[in-house]
Amino acid sequence: MKPVTATLHNFNAGPSILPKEVFEQASEAILDFNGTGLSILEIGHRTPLFESVMQEARELVRELMLLDNDHEVLFLHGGATTQFMQVPMNLLNENDIAAYTESGTWAVKAIKEAKVFGHVELAGSAKDSNYTRIPRQLSISPTASYLHLTSNETIAGTQWFDFPYDCGVPIVADMSSDILSRELDFNKFSLIYAGAQKNMGAAGVNLVVIDKNILGKTIRTIPTILDYRNHIAEGSMLNTPPVFAVYVAMLTLRWLKNQGGVPAMEVRNNQKANLFYSTLDSLPLFKGPVAKEDRSRMNAVFIMSDPSLEKEFLQLCTQEGMIGIKGHRSVGGFRVSMYNALPLESVSALTELMKDFARQKG
Repeated sequence: MKPVTATLHNFNAGPSILPKEVFEQASEAILDFNGTGLSILEIGHRTPLFESVMQEARELVRELMLLDNDHEVLFLHGGATTQFMQVPMNLLNENDIAAYTESGTWAVKAIKEAKVFGHVELAGSAKDSNYTRIPRQLSISPTASYLHLTSNETIAGTQWFDFPYDCGVPIVADMSSDILSRELDFNKFSLIYAGAQKNMGAAGVNLVVIDKNILGKTIRTIPTILDYRNHIAEGSMLNTPPVFAVYVAMLTLRWLKNQGGVPAMEVRNNQKANLFYSTLDSLPLFKGPVAKEDRSRMNAVFIMSDPSLEKEFLQLCTQEGMIGIKGHRSVGGFRVSMYNALPLESVSALTELMKDFARQKG
């Protein structure tokens, strides 16, 4: 159904909204990259034309995250799902232990892959709450090779706010859905990975930030293309990188820097989340299943007290140009993704629609 409004509000969970200027610049580069007469899609990846793109993208990540010299920045193929197996392949020996937190769908998938390479112990689980909260009171073996956590669960709608920095083992974090959305001491993480398609670019490339001191401690033979050390040595150019996806990431990182960097993004994201959740809590027709202290600022999930009204509300959202509101197929209900590029005006439009619907049905 064609929206009756001229404005679309993109709440898709991923791939998701990007800044308009990034679309404009990327589309221009498809036809003519920087006045060269060549498309970004056809330039050689080992030419100075693209090498400057990769270098700028990596330097922007380093600047925005305030990284120290021990941390390396990589742009790799495969998205976060590939990292589910690449992390334990590089960090976990067959007879060693890795500690994982079980916080939702994506954490469960990461655990499954890690078990292929070594022993996995659950440091904490929220399964008994149907993943409506973040695991508390973690139990971490002091001999664990690392602790893995998913900083934000896009499906469950939960987010870590108090990281166990002093747990005594290296921390690995899947930050696919909240990377660069808030201020953190990124240097306290030994490895961070994030698919770009939510907060920092288009689908097709994965950001990895890694403390090089944790590498080289496993005894298994690692395939060349999956060994982080090889990618570090080659500056993310070990093989042909996803050129266009890296370019879009670079443009998005530029935009983020020009907007005021991560501190400014956190202020904006807090405004959007506060507006949405305050509206949600004020309307008995809508209910948020997630524990309030663990509510994600990126992915707000909610249901209706009268499930028979859900289809009607979803149709109204579609008519009013609200895109991507339907909840994940595994949980139902609704989901509102409020990534960096989503303007406050979109959240305002949705909350007004929720209020109007609640008044009509009240």
